[in-house]
Amino acid sequence: MSKKHLHIISFDIPFPADYGGVIDVYYKLKAFAAEGVKVHLHCYEYGRKQAKELEQYCATVNYYKRKTTRQRLLSIKPYIVVTRNSEELINNLVKDNYPILFEGLHSCYYLDDKRLSDRIKIVRTHNIEHDYYLNLARVERDVFKKYYFYNESYKLQRFEKVLNSSTGIAAISKNDAEYFSQKYRNVNHVSAFHPNENVEIKPGRGNFVLYHGSLDVGENNEAALFLVNQVFSDLKIRLVIAGNKPSKELRDAVSKHQHISLKSDISTEKIYQLIADAQINMLPTFQATGIKLKLLAALYSGRQCIVNSFMVENTGLEEICTVANTSQEMQEAVKKLFSKTLNESEIDKRKRVLSNGFGTQENIKKLMNIIYPLQPLVAG
Repeated sequence: MSKKHLHIISFDIPFPADYGGVIDVYYKLKAFAAEGVKVHLHCYEYGRKQAKELEQYCATVNYYKRKTTRQRLLSIKPYIVVTRNSEELINNLVKDNYPILFEGLHSCYYLDDKRLSDRIKIVRTHNIEHDYYLNLARVERDVFKKYYFYNESYKLQRFEKVLNSSTGIAAISKNDAEYFSQKYRNVNHVSAFHPNENVEIKPGRGNFVLYHGSLDVGENNEAALFLVNQVFSDLKIRLVIAGNKPSKELRDAVSKHQHISLKSDISTEKIYQLIADAQINMLPTFQATGIKLKLLAALYSGRQCIVNSFMVENTGLEEICTVANTSQEMQEAVKKLFSKTLNESEIDKRKRVLSNGFGTQENIKKLMNIIYPLQPLVAG
């Protein structure tokens, strides 16, 4: 029986699927497996444990230590790239002629390697990375981290031209696809892979507003502080902020308000429960990069959803969210929606919009069409 084979190089171990980037990788693995693809997964390891759970979706799983020494900060290549290289990896890749999917610019150390010059090489871009790091620098308060982010942004912008060595690019958002299309060949928009298959909204109303995200990321810390200090400080409606590793500044800000609470270091399952139980999922962001998986989670299983323009710009999701940009607009939106139940027509509209380009089955077929028309089936 003929099989399709595929190497996937992941920037991290994609289990548990508990933050944006690895959620996309993990559910992509599941989708490939469901299509009968024999995936050969290669993971960089730096803090997360090796996961036997990945073996049910992959033909092989290989792990390589990420080389996070400080000396690598001096490289002309970005730190997120130069710390992810392994001769063992390249030796494994050249053993066959299978296509290769590089997850993020992070994993592209070997993209222009001459040993891979005749291979099908697709890059899954998760962001316009130099823009993402520039925005991280702008919101970072620690002077050393701020310098690192600015420096990394400059290096990423220079390194990005390595994408000329790819066979194609699968961009996670329409904005990103438009950007890459101006510079590189064979760019396609393939939206995020995620665990949600159907829109399932809990009946009734909730009694709190939820903001969730990885709170150790500067962008999310800034959004949470904005909600505490500028939206909910004098809006006496219960706000729950959920996420790992909150900053001292955020903990201190929350402690000043009885109606605002912080839930940290909780499981992914608990996060999804909070999303479903909340009356409003409130998701501002201050940079329009990629597509936020937490937004998709809120739209598939949450009730009301308030965002700002950066969160939904050119996503096609604007019409199923309430968009508010200033603190006053957000306060008014919360007051209006806190006692409002989603009706059947609103839920039907959400189903219709999300079925157009955001479903896993549609996206895996798009991705396979990018990879396999260029590669004959390999006996396996």
